[in-house]
Amino acid sequence: MPERRPFVRLPTDVYPVNYGLCLKPDLIDFTFEGKLEALVEVTQATNQIVMNCADIDIITASFVPQGGEEINATGFNYQNEDEKVTLSFPSALQKGSGTLKIDFVGELNDKMKGFYRSKYTTPAGEVRYAAVTQFEATDARRAFPCWDEPAIKATFDITLIVPKDRVALSNMNVIDQKPSPDDENLVEVKFATTPIMSTYLVAFVIGEYDYVESQSSDGVTVRVYTPVGKAEQGKFALEVATKTLPFYKDYFNVPYPLPKIDLIAIADFAAGAMENWGLVTYRETALLIDPKNSCSSSRQWVALVVGHELAHQWFGNLVTMEWWTHLWLNEGFASWIEYLCVDHCFPEYDIWTQFVSADYTRALDLDALDSSHPIEVNVGHPSEVDEIFDAISYSKGASVIRMLHNYIGDEDFRKGMNAYLLKFQHKNASTEDLWDCLEQASGKPIAAVMGSWTKQMGFPIIVVDQEQQGDDRILKISQKKFCASGPHNGEDCPSWMVPISVCTSEDPKCTKLKVLLDRPETTITLSGVGPDQWVKINPGTVGFYRIQYSSSMLESLLPGIRDLSLQPVDRLGLQNDLFSLSRAGMINTVEVLKLMEAFINEPNYTVWSDLSCNLGVLSSLLSHTEFHEEIQEFIRDLFTPIGLTLGWDSKPGEGHLDALLRGLVLGKLGKAGHKPTLEEARRRFKDHVEGKQILPADLRSPVYLTVLKHGDSSTLDTMLKLHKQADMQEEKNRIERVLGAISAPDLIQKVLTFALSEEVRPQDTVSVIGGVAGSSKQGRKAAWKFVKDNWEELYNRYQGGFLISRLIKLTVDGFAIDKMAAEVKSFFESHPAPAAERTVQQCCENILLNAAWLKRDADDIHQYLLRRKAPPV
Repeated sequence: MPERRPFVRLPTDVYPVNYGLCLKPDLIDFTFEGKLEALVEVTQATNQIVMNCADIDIITASFVPQGGEEINATGFNYQNEDEKVTLSFPSALQKGSGTLKIDFVGELNDKMKGFYRSKYTTPAGEVRYAAVTQFEATDARRAFPCWDEPAIKATFDITLIVPKDRVALSNMNVIDQKPSPDDENLVEVKFATTPIMSTYLVAFVIGEYDYVESQSSDGVTVRVYTPVGKAEQGKFALEVATKTLPFYKDYFNVPYPLPKIDLIAIADFAAGAMENWGLVTYRETALLIDPKNSCSSSRQWVALVVGHELAHQWFGNLVTMEWWTHLWLNEGFASWIEYLCVDHCFPEYDIWTQFVSADYTRALDLDALDSSHPIEVNVGHPSEVDEIFDAISYSKGASVIRMLHNYIGDEDFRKGMNAYLLKFQHKNASTEDLWDCLEQASGKPIAAVMGSWTKQMGFPIIVVDQEQQGDDRILKISQKKFCASGPHNGEDCPSWMVPISVCTSEDPKCTKLKVLLDRPETTITLSGVGPDQWVKINPGTVGFYRIQYSSSMLESLLPGIRDLSLQPVDRLGLQNDLFSLSRAGMINTVEVLKLMEAFINEPNYTVWSDLSCNLGVLSSLLSHTEFHEEIQEFIRDLFTPIGLTLGWDSKPGEGHLDALLRGLVLGKLGKAGHKPTLEEARRRFKDHVEGKQILPADLRSPVYLTVLKHGDSSTLDTMLKLHKQADMQEEKNRIERVLGAISAPDLIQKVLTFALSEEVRPQDTVSVIGGVAGSSKQGRKAAWKFVKDNWEELYNRYQGGFLISRLIKLTVDGFAIDKMAAEVKSFFESHPAPAAERTVQQCCENILLNAAWLKRDADDIHQYLLRRKAPPV
């Protein structure tokens, strides 16, 4: 890592108690005027006040000590690099209370951070702009000068001066609204005083919206704000939110502290959503559901995101991390409990199995790299904060909390959570504070166990061997760090405190034994386990580690996959571990291909989804060889039986998971060039385009993907036309994500050019380019060249931010030639992207790992695929 800039937190000699803030945005010139009157406390005499401030011009500033004379500031010294301003006063401000008054102006930027403008089109087709906010992590300072650190909490009284035909929202409810004395077209909207809170959670929105409203069973007013004319599309989220608030109130045993909560869809939005207290902002696709045009996976996504953001109202907003080092606590916790909440609202989603595929395995993959980082990272400068909004903070964070919850048990976990929230409400806390509360509730050594998972990066591989002694099964278990490049064989090998559980074929659902492995190795005895029974470590795939079984143990588990006696989540985990061991060179990839063929009777969506994901990785790896077609044939063979069983049309009585599975399987078969699937997709696509028979939403992605992958310029033109006509952001995104499947080089260029056009929202450009890179070898090369050629524009568009990291990862992660790693490295040395440094390192590491994997196993894989097809002699 390059040298970190020295970074200093704000001085503590002056702190805010209440911000009186009045803002007047100009939606034509994209500027705003602001007046701040902050009640502050001076703790020791000083003649300067240091605050955060970025892209703001201060016009006047003064300080009025309580009962004293106004003192005008004599100078404003901006430290732009550190996003600070120092206000100098001619005499010392004495200890005690006072009011700091600042008049300032700023700009409504187009960078999706701070106080920014978001473009939308009215139902009549006119382009207009809303003024909206995104302050996390460090951008409240772009809207008003403030003490922009999470531990410096205060209350806020907000007034917005806005055109009278616009909706104005903030964290709290409106308490007064009157015409502006200066201009009859404006109104002054005054909001109630907020609770004591951090600056990054303050929010305001000024624009044109419709809404649907309801009350939760505990009397909180819930509204979902949608674009004009689309109120109907807010109903699903409203239903989830009204069910979720009482669920959390009950789970935490702490009531929701505000009188209302608004959920609002913002057209231009960089993240998925933001948990501003009482006014949660979302991308349109994370909030809006149209019964006719939304697919099942979108409904599930909306339910998860709503569950995530509402959890933050307690965990994050009521109790806030002391500093960004503890961000993972907010995010890991919310990423875990969103699943608990969705499981409560929609048990038919089997959402915990999906957690393993979506979060747990993703975190294991990233955390096996040498360029991973511990869950807790010391961060200083604002540019470093963006970097930790990654799969380690969210997905590994959620996975270790799931492991902890399992280790403690639900009852004690809830007891500890409640104690934590009550003890720290309206204050700030650190990771250790939570461990203390959970330790007191459970009597278990939580801090010691969890420290090993949050303070060091990586995780162990648990190596298991067994022997039979009469009616006893003796297991020898050891741990060492798992690395993506193979096992860690150094001297100073880190170790973990690992909660280990074991089940047997007698009752695969039930844990037979639990131990805490707190040393390098141990032996455990399972009594009453006969030689014909299998033994499985980590039932439920809850422990955050990989497992390497002895070959005889593995052999005995395979029938449990074929006859489905192993739980779905364990069938998935077994396959995922093996796949990951093959990438690390600890077993041959051919072993994994053999294992994959055992999934012939698999009925579970999530298991197929994980298999499909790993086959995608393999297919992408083998696109660098001469036998890419053979792996396509393997994929067709594996997916054909389940494809035939499911068919194209949903049958009566089918549920959410069947719809997801059908889309997955048909997409996989279509992409791999399965003739009957391709022909049917083309037929249905034609009917859809001609308006004869509109495709059900769940079949659109697979059909679009299939026809594009095997399509020509007229197919692409038709897709672009569908994109233009689509009224729903979800449908536009669905098309954007698959456009890259087109294979002709000139058409690939056309898609890349389209990615930067006005037709694509700035936050979605990333998924168009990523789709090109992920679709083929030609696409990967073209996308990387395109990113290099357009770097200035792309970098400027995302100004650091985590979208730039995502763009880099999607574009270069699939290369598998050593020299590409060097090329990527040198490009970013001459085009620095501070918020993506770690991502660049991880990508280079992945490229080298891919290249080594290919060298090691390509011939064996090729031989196996040829032998599979050879007629028996």
